[in-house]
Amino acid sequence: MYTYRLPMARHGAWIITTALVLAVGCGDSGSGETDSGTDTEGTDSGGSDVVVPETYEFNSRFEDGSSSVSYSGQAFRQVLISSLKGEMAAIQDEIDMGAVFTSGEVAARLNFYYQFDSASGGTLNHGISTTPAPLQTTWDDISTDKDLQGKIAGNDEAGQHKDWTKEMVGWDGAGSPDALIQQWFNEVDALAVEFSNGNIPLDPDGGQITKYYISPEGLDYTQLIQKFLLGAINYSQGADDYLDNDLEGKGLMSDNTEAVEGKGYTALEHAWDEGFGYWGGAINYLEYSDDEIATADGRPEYSPGYNDYNGDGAIDLISEINYSASVNAGKRDRGSADSAPTDFSTTTMTAFLTGRAIIAAADGALSDEQMADLVEQRDIALDGWERALAATAVHYVNDTIKDMNASDYNFADHAKHWGELKGFLLALQFSPHSQVSDADLATAHSLVGTAPVLPGTGAEADYINDLIAARDILGSSYGFDAANLGDANGENGW
Repeated sequence: MYTYRLPMARHGAWIITTALVLAVGCGDSGSGETDSGTDTEGTDSGGSDVVVPETYEFNSRFEDGSSSVSYSGQAFRQVLISSLKGEMAAIQDEIDMGAVFTSGEVAARLNFYYQFDSASGGTLNHGISTTPAPLQTTWDDISTDKDLQGKIAGNDEAGQHKDWTKEMVGWDGAGSPDALIQQWFNEVDALAVEFSNGNIPLDPDGGQITKYYISPEGLDYTQLIQKFLLGAINYSQGADDYLDNDLEGKGLMSDNTEAVEGKGYTALEHAWDEGFGYWGGAINYLEYSDDEIATADGRPEYSPGYNDYNGDGAIDLISEINYSASVNAGKRDRGSADSAPTDFSTTTMTAFLTGRAIIAAADGALSDEQMADLVEQRDIALDGWERALAATAVHYVNDTIKDMNASDYNFADHAKHWGELKGFLLALQFSPHSQVSDADLATAHSLVGTAPVLPGTGAEADYINDLIAARDILGSSYGFDAANLGDANGENGW
């Protein structure tokens, strides 16, 4: 079995790591899995030592002095999703300044990101701001010829574990993930037209709704769209494509014997990197505390969620910033109970590092033993990724319950938290390796519904019970400790 020391768990304190040396080829596989998903033992890897670095940096075996790591396209899509959400906020600012929109304008602006075209948009500024400033100024500086629509589940069909035109769950009448995004774009477009023309709907308390992207039914489209894309693109591509092993010549079954033409990496190295890029951790992710990953506190050079790791006076948007799922992992670890701490962040990052190190150590085609070890690390990485998504859904169940019980009810908060809950719950269907069954996930969606239950309906108490039942399904499916699930009031949990 592997004999190595995992990085220590982080709960509000940063860690200093050293390279991990895996002494392999000495026994059978084992498992020390806990609520955090940490696997403390491993398997035979063909009788060679595997050196696991503390950062996601691996040299090319084809080009001296160059890196074999490449996932700029995945970073590009992380920025696209972030900028799409930012565009929705910018439209609100314009409305507040008196802008009036006509039908189709807002949907077109959102599709600029979703259907991104480098020929027309590549030289524009991406809009991401950091201190120090980003290394990349324009979209083309990050990558080229990438969009979101082509990678959403169902549109990138090779190897998909379901027919997403028939088997998507969680939203009534959605023909596919792509169709649902276009439906939401059109709905938020219509809201923007009405809102900007002065036809502002009322919230349950009779006051005017303050944001055009929140419907009278309580749908916060910024949250629904962003979180759904993080599942239907990032998680789907990571779990069902680049880290899957169901098709010859694809994902983990890609070639590792020769360089991709014109590149310093193999197809297998690149596939693993792309999975890592969709998860979203910075290359020095293990140096961050949970507070810093969550951008809540910590050292000034880390607490914004990015860090100038190489000291060049700029933030590399590909390698020096934490995105999406990697951030949620730190947030949930930070919020876990002292009696039942989780460490999704370290577990997942260590698995990505270990798997990549196994590929590098193979120096060619992987043996059966090495492939088994790689699949094991894939399973650990996806398990940590998925647990963090599910734990975040639990977190927003609790926030939604608290919103409904609040004496000073806030409609915008209620809509926001429910949208995040629904978005993360929708994400869980996109992995062929999921821990929650299709039937249980469908039941959870039925309980949560497709809109929050608002005050004054008379159904509030029953709906809170439904939310607790959905939360219990997630707790049972993932083996979450009761101390992290929360109580009947949404307190004392994630």
